Amino acid sequence: MEMYTEQAGGLILTSSGASHFAQLALDCVHKEYPNKLNQVLESDEFLLSPKTLHPAFYGCFDWHSSVHGHWMLVKLLKQFPELAEHDEIIAGLATSLSVENVTGEVAYLGQESGSWERTYGWAWLLQLAMELGEWDDPFAAELAGKLAPLTQIIRDKYIEFLPRQEYPIRTGVHPNTAFGLSFALDYARSAGDDELIQSLTEAALRYYENDKNCPLSWEPSGEDFLSPCFEEAALMARVLPSDAYGSWLAAFLPGLSAADALVPANVSDRSDPKIVHLDGLNLSRAWDLYSISSRIDDEDLKSQLRSWASEHLAASLPHVASKHYEGSHWLGSFAVYALTRID
Repeated sequence: MEMYTEQAGGLILTSSGASHFAQLALDCVHKEYPNKLNQVLESDEFLLSPKTLHPAFYGCFDWHSSVHGHWMLVKLLKQFPELAEHDEIIAGLATSLSVENVTGEVAYLGQESGSWERTYGWAWLLQLAMELGEWDDPFAAELAGKLAPLTQIIRDKYIEFLPRQEYPIRTGVHPNTAFGLSFALDYARSAGDDELIQSLTEAALRYYENDKNCPLSWEPSGEDFLSPCFEEAALMARVLPSDAYGSWLAAFLPGLSAADALVPANVSDRSDPKIVHLDGLNLSRAWDLYSISSRIDDEDLKSQLRSWASEHLAASLPHVASKHYEGSHWLGSFAVYALTRID
């Protein structure tokens, strides 16, 4: 089975790859256990099952993985409408994203701490909303309408939170600010939400406009699935005008063109839930490299970045399989996102 094929400038997803990744999501979006609930308990009244707490997004081990598993199913069905799993995907999405289930998710957000899923889960929820909103299909429009109350709450959370966040979070895992801003900005532009665009853009410039000399040689850390340096560079590729981005990137990653040591992370134990994060790092680095390359004029550097992206994808794509649930419950979404980023 060939999950991807090569085209000029990178790797793209095949229909057989789409079927493979769709099955990973279908196997977990309604699989309640094992489950990791990241919640604050005010009393024993909060000791409820995952499905009771999160009627739409209880599967795939944790809330955010369930959200981007649903995103992946939408993305795959949209791009491959003749997929063999078509009917199963339609049924699964309809079951998850009912009015009743989304109402339950809204209720949970109303009682959980303000930092819950900030901003990683928030970002993927907006990515799901964006994918539904951009799909010219009556079923997608119906689901987008049902999801809208939750989408609105997450959108409003960004507006409320960003002015209070004085410093960005530069970690290589869930709270990474640049990642959260990137996905939210993609949604805001797709939705034509000028207020959100302004809030996100102002935050990005406030946090990152004057950054220089990102320590790429310090990466990766042992449980990263995001690259602090490349996530920031990919965000600023979205934010800065073309005539400013090249000079910003040269100051931010001055050794990038000579970084011949940019090799994929080695994943020593894919049964370990933290070490397997490094497969995610290879995949997210790839999509960042595609984003960065699309905004630069230097053809040699563009080609180098895309070559690195392909190498990172090839290092981890064969291992995105169902053998180890530690990775299979979430890595498919990373693979599909990376394989659909070539413009």
